[in-house]
Amino acid sequence: MSDLFEDPEPGATAGNTAGNAPEFTVSELSGAVKRVVEGEFGRVRVRGEVGRVSMPRSGHVYFDLKDDRSVLAAVSWKGQAARLTVKPEEGMEVIATGRMTTFPGQSKYQLIVDDIVPAGAGALMAMLEKLRQRLAAEGLFAAERKRPLPYLPQVIGVVTSPSGAVIRDILHRLRDRFPRHVLIWPVAVQGERCAPEVAAAIRGFNAIEPGGPVPRPDVLIVARGGGSLEDLWGFNDEAVVRAAAESRIPLISAVGHETDTTLIDHAADRRAPTPTAAAEMAVPVRRDLLSALDAFHARLGQATSRGLDWRGQRLRDLGRLLPQPEALTQAAGQRLDLWSGRLLSGLTQATGRKRAEFNTRAAHVRPRLLTDLTRRLAERVQTRADRLAPALTRQTAQGRRDLGRLSQRLAPDTLLRDAGRKRADLDRLTRRLTIAAEAQTQGWRTRLDALDRMRATLGYQETLKRGFAVVRGDGHVVTSKSAAEAAQSLEIEFHDGRLTAGAATPAPSRAAPKKPKEEPPEQGSLF
Repeated sequence: MSDLFEDPEPGATAGNTAGNAPEFTVSELSGAVKRVVEGEFGRVRVRGEVGRVSMPRSGHVYFDLKDDRSVLAAVSWKGQAARLTVKPEEGMEVIATGRMTTFPGQSKYQLIVDDIVPAGAGALMAMLEKLRQRLAAEGLFAAERKRPLPYLPQVIGVVTSPSGAVIRDILHRLRDRFPRHVLIWPVAVQGERCAPEVAAAIRGFNAIEPGGPVPRPDVLIVARGGGSLEDLWGFNDEAVVRAAAESRIPLISAVGHETDTTLIDHAADRRAPTPTAAAEMAVPVRRDLLSALDAFHARLGQATSRGLDWRGQRLRDLGRLLPQPEALTQAAGQRLDLWSGRLLSGLTQATGRKRAEFNTRAAHVRPRLLTDLTRRLAERVQTRADRLAPALTRQTAQGRRDLGRLSQRLAPDTLLRDAGRKRADLDRLTRRLTIAAEAQTQGWRTRLDALDRMRATLGYQETLKRGFAVVRGDGHVVTSKSAAEAAQSLEIEFHDGRLTAGAATPAPSRAAPKKPKEEPPEQGSLF
């Protein structure tokens, strides 16, 4: 087998080599390489940093061992992975023990690991942790720096690769939940150009002035799919972290999957486990908002209706407690009439008593004093009469006005005028009722005539007038020759009457002669 890897003889030509060298299949050549690798490298111990780790459902563990120049694929089968005391994690520096082999299906060599021991923290993880502590000490990751996300942004800015599945997932989720205007800033999401382009995109979105030709985003999404620590390293760059922390626009970090953590996640206002989750954080569900709005509208209508019903019922209840207006004024009016009637007689009686008392005392006083007393008494009487006269006059005038209104309402002319107006209304309603009844009757008559014409058109009597006839046998309509032969008697109906005929003559039978049938009794005409 060693001849397979030897150089051709110096004197041999290309043609001779092609003709003399043995031919191998791909599997034979892969098997030879496998035997060489396994023979040269038996059981080895390799020191390196754990890179990408994959644990499928099969139970096997696939990971990479790397240093600053090379990467070695490693695998630990299900039984070996169950016995490992240290599980490989990305960023760990370990010493792996196993045997070298090849995987012909992908033309690569790999290390089958059956033991792993830690060898210290990885260089990348140590550098990342040092940068994280320094930025945290500056306050870039402080919770008080984080801004709340707008509830319903009008414009969403997305910093990601324009050709990957990430932007399609974000647009699809936004379209399903609440369609918004999206601005995409294309960047490289891994490699040397990733960090400067992402930082420039964040600062570029923040530099857009409100009200300009390009709308300013209300929220930013920095997104990338999952990957190894090296693939996501651009989002750990200090320039990217500082740009995210300085952003005046609320920023959502959606880099990698749930288990992937980068420094931009600490500086962003919100961290999303996936790009799709970032789109869900950015906008609410439109259907939920419409349902909530309909529910609030229904609740508002119900509350308004219940409030009006309650206040109406309360008003009716209070109204039943109030007395009738007539009951409030009747007693007062009756007392007014009573005291008005008593007032004049009381004044007359009081004047008479005072005059009698005056005459009695006047007989004992001197004429001059009598004159003074008489004058003062007359003044007092006149003063009281002047004070009572307007009230008495107003009461009398009001009574006269009320009596006048009642007299006008009960006057014969008014009653006759009201009766004439009511009679005119009754005549007008009678005429309208008569016209409506005649119109309804005319409509029914027209419809009945149309139905009668349709009945006559569709009836078979009209067909009889065109030369056809209806044949009945034994009281039933005959539609075939055999039925006519079997009938005892036949009746033919024309358009102007019916004709009774005898039994039909059956066709002669070859099998056996039939006995002559007895003549059926003659059937009279229905007419």
